Amino acid sequence: MKRGLLLLTAILTGFTAQAQVVNASISMGSGYANQVYYKLPTQANNEYPHASWDVAFLRTSAFAFGTRINDARNIEVYDASSNIADWATIDVTQIANWTRLYNSETQWDLGAFDQGSATYGWGEYNPGNHHVTGAVVFVLKYANGTFRKFKIDDFFGGYTFTYATWDGSAWGADQQVVLPNATNPTNRFNYYSLENATAVVAEPATTDWDITFTKYKTDYFGDGSFWQDVTGVFHAPNVQVAENIEPAGMPDPLLGGGLTYVEDINQIGYDWKTFNQATFTYSIATDKAFYVKLPNNTVYRLAFNSFAGSSTGNITFNHQDVTSLLATETFGNNNAFGVYPNPTVDKKINIVYDLATAGAQNTVSVYSITGAKVFEQTLESATGFFNQSIDLGQLNNGVYVLKFQSGDYTATRKIVLQ
Repeated sequence: MKRGLLLLTAILTGFTAQAQVVNASISMGSGYANQVYYKLPTQANNEYPHASWDVAFLRTSAFAFGTRINDARNIEVYDASSNIADWATIDVTQIANWTRLYNSETQWDLGAFDQGSATYGWGEYNPGNHHVTGAVVFVLKYANGTFRKFKIDDFFGGYTFTYATWDGSAWGADQQVVLPNATNPTNRFNYYSLENATAVVAEPATTDWDITFTKYKTDYFGDGSFWQDVTGVFHAPNVQVAENIEPAGMPDPLLGGGLTYVEDINQIGYDWKTFNQATFTYSIATDKAFYVKLPNNTVYRLAFNSFAGSSTGNITFNHQDVTSLLATETFGNNNAFGVYPNPTVDKKINIVYDLATAGAQNTVSVYSITGAKVFEQTLESATGFFNQSIDLGQLNNGVYVLKFQSGDYTATRKIVLQ
């Protein structure tokens, strides 16, 4: 017993400060004019006008490419011909016979142009020089009725592309641009405004953001029949997100297990809000929380508070580094564990754990400072990310020690019930 008391004392003495909830806000501006990039650890945000660019070119690899249209501007992309020789004679009156293309809403590197009729979307591989050579003529239709034809001529460590503008009766002069991947080396994409004939910077360095608030098109029914304009959140490459339904802001123990992180960039997406036709305001799904795992395995819990709509583009949300809050640690075979909130004012705590392998049995036990076990519960033992609510309402206010055990591995935390 004496040894147990000494161990408990050591644990209690080693208790560390916890991460605070950050109440954050961003503004996309009237009409959602700006795309906003946000970094969770620093709360820094960067704004870039949606109207500043037309086409984005992936620049992070000499061997991989991706070309996205700026669908926030409602620019439509059409695969007008799979014969590059048709470039000079493309007829905009044939638009009804062309195939419309869309950016992927789940992958950054799969843009509208990458889904054209050629083997590589817009081009074919040339084994002689190891370039990808343009094979498709695209036509872009702008919201104001302007037409531009567009082709990517070549990819090899960068992009060569050509475009021309329809003046109502004929095509204007061809404009050819070379955009090397070496441009803007800290960014993921290079951007170009066909309208202004200039390269622009429309994102911060890859290390300076985790999520971005933007306008995009979503495959509303999931079958390609209807693409809806929405405003929502994408997450950065190498970031993963898990969504959890948490009624009244607390995890439901019946839904706490089996939650997994996904790489789809629209996992946060747009459907954390709905438009109320009666009040003409947006309602927030307060039972949704998102767990954002950064490349360094730091996890943030993010939940939305308000969405003002297009009048101001103001959005409020809160986030918390649950890794530091919970003192989540990795132990044995890359399993991880943590507890929040701590202290708790309603005697309900959440056990968060991420199991790389299935343990023989996972249990959580609570001990008084005298070493007496006062609570025990078995937890889900499958692999994956879990977030489970534990109700300790039967215990008195005070300080306790919680022990989490997964197979042969054990971790302990001091918890405070108020």
